[in-house]
Amino acid sequence: MERLKTAVAQIAATTDSRLRELPLLHRSLLLPLLSLASSLYRHSLALRRRVYALGLLSRQRLPVPVISVGNLTWGGNGKTPMVEFIARIFLEAGISPLILTRGYAGGDEVKMIQRHLAGTPTRIGVGANRSATAASIFRQHGYMKFNSTLFAEQLSSTQHLRLASGNDKVAVAILDDGMQHWSLSRDVEMVMINGLIPWGNNHLLPRGSLREPLDALCRADITVIHHADLLSEGKLKMIETKIRIIDPCSTIFFSRLAPSHFFEVKNQHSILPLGLVLNRTVLCVSGIGSPCAFAQVVGKIGPSYVDRLDFDDHHSIQFHDIKLIKERLEELANRFREKIIVVVTEKDYDRDPLILTELHDFDVLVLCCSLHIMTTKGQSEESFKIKLKELLISKHGG
Repeated sequence: MERLKTAVAQIAATTDSRLRELPLLHRSLLLPLLSLASSLYRHSLALRRRVYALGLLSRQRLPVPVISVGNLTWGGNGKTPMVEFIARIFLEAGISPLILTRGYAGGDEVKMIQRHLAGTPTRIGVGANRSATAASIFRQHGYMKFNSTLFAEQLSSTQHLRLASGNDKVAVAILDDGMQHWSLSRDVEMVMINGLIPWGNNHLLPRGSLREPLDALCRADITVIHHADLLSEGKLKMIETKIRIIDPCSTIFFSRLAPSHFFEVKNQHSILPLGLVLNRTVLCVSGIGSPCAFAQVVGKIGPSYVDRLDFDDHHSIQFHDIKLIKERLEELANRFREKIIVVVTEKDYDRDPLILTELHDFDVLVLCCSLHIMTTKGQSEESFKIKLKELLISKHGG
């Protein structure tokens, strides 16, 4: 089963121009089956959209504004950092947010958000039925009826006052991975795009990594090109042009992951400077959607050499993986004649922090990053906030 999963992932990552590089068995047997499955998936998506358009299935509406953060392709799009970024915008304005997530694959993303937003009035609801989860949170903590004037004043305020003195009732909901969650109405649709591989191999699941056809971009109020700092100006222009061909009125922003510090796997409360890896040999170990971006972010900090050991997205490290990591570390140590530093992502840490302590003979650091809206092409963090406020008020407040 593991070999089949790996083969499917390999095909999903292969463009049409490189199909001949695949093993013969993959091309002759798996590829036709996956192509058929993708065709059936496309028809099911069209049918689902049609059913909702005809009103045969209704969408639930929450009593607070809803912002959906979604994507078109699997993994590495920056959804989780963006959800946190938006939550902090509202927290700074004195508005208590609710984050609704399904808690996919062991809940590593949920654990990371919980750590980052601990001590704030943020509510986090986990469950596949987002409307039922939200209803439960509202019953427990209450919610504030939307007031467009007050909402606008709070988002524009520089004094960061509470929406109502001592009131931590939910006033806005953020729908994590919400683009394909049709059963819940939203006021703002935001799509994250991984700039390194924006459209995957241009095929739908399972032949490729696209969760919807590219014309789904027309539903987006805001499109964010993530990892924009790792792209050339020419590549950014190509992505932006393609988006505008699909949706000429699209509002496009650019984001990046900014490293802030490390902490040790043995002590998540430690705060270590980024300079620890300067001129050192580093092994990046990750089970995330975009390991290439992770390695590039680490490389920009200034190590002398960066090696990678990549696992599947949401992979939970096992003892046999620890053995594999140790073998790679010994190879690097013999090659460079120095002690190697292991760097993992927060998601890998949150998935299972104890297993990483098995690498006790080595320095294992967790890289902490936050999402930043880049100031470029006339857009900035401030214009992002203004656009978000305008959309919420116009769509929810009337």
